[in-house]
Amino acid sequence: MTDVNIKSCVRNYAAIDIGSNAVRLLVKRVERYADGSTAFYKMQLLRVPLRLGFDVFKEGRISDKKEKNMVRLMKAYRHLMKIYDVDVYRACATSAMRDADNGRDIIKRIEKKTGIKIDILEGEEEARMIYDSHQQYMKEKEGNFMYVDVGGGSTEVNLLSHGQPVYRCSYNIGTVRMLNEAVRPEEWEHLRKDMTNLSAQYPGINIVGSGGNINKLYRLVEKKNKKLSRMSVKTLSELHDTLKVLNVTGRMKIFNLKPDRADVIVPAGEIFLTIASLTGAEFIYVPTIGLSDGIIDALYNEDLKNGR
Repeated sequence: MTDVNIKSCVRNYAAIDIGSNAVRLLVKRVERYADGSTAFYKMQLLRVPLRLGFDVFKEGRISDKKEKNMVRLMKAYRHLMKIYDVDVYRACATSAMRDADNGRDIIKRIEKKTGIKIDILEGEEEARMIYDSHQQYMKEKEGNFMYVDVGGGSTEVNLLSHGQPVYRCSYNIGTVRMLNEAVRPEEWEHLRKDMTNLSAQYPGINIVGSGGNINKLYRLVEKKNKKLSRMSVKTLSELHDTLKVLNVTGRMKIFNLKPDRADVIVPAGEIFLTIASLTGAEFIYVPTIGLSDGIIDALYNEDLKNGR
């Protein structure tokens, strides 16, 4: 008898996510079997807080020091991908690099010095990739689900109604922007108007959150539903009230947060709670996936399309 679980294809994929707060490397092994089933295994996940947004949203450009650190990090990630026998990768930069006056010049120099080619994602493509990644993991399709990814420089929103995408938008509202007081009032007004309109058209919205901050907030709360990987908006609000009255040092000490998480976690909570309030959401689902997963999913689907 033939074993239907015999592996027919094994490939290693990597994603480099160059965000406004941190730069991540995710490596996954994908095993495809003769019966058509597929298994994804996380091999490595690294996060380095380069904090590019603190330059960009204040000065409009990336400093020479942080450019040098980016080069060093890309060289390190290149070597790690060799160690993990990565077959295919993609490096993507988001809001900070989009906004930096010298962003495109920097990625050209990085490619020349490290061999790592970096694509700058527009907000709409970033939102689509995050949405597509969530779709791979969410089993529940009925109802109205708003997928919200809060980053350092922008917030990506996708709305799914009964399994069908009905809305997608990227807002220049992010945690690092907020800390630098660089969010324009009209951007907040844009978000508020859109969320209010959507809640009227699609009642009963619940939020699916992604990003490092919502993952950390989920791990910090006590009143959460581990089986469903969700927490109530009320519980998040209570935690947020506790965090925001503490300074960064207090958050680090009481909640055991790293410095680069302790400052951005409060504006992240504010963004999620603002959207929840405007949409009437009662719960936030936290499937602990993000842009890096979306990049790898897209690479894998492209391989399938090309018969690899």
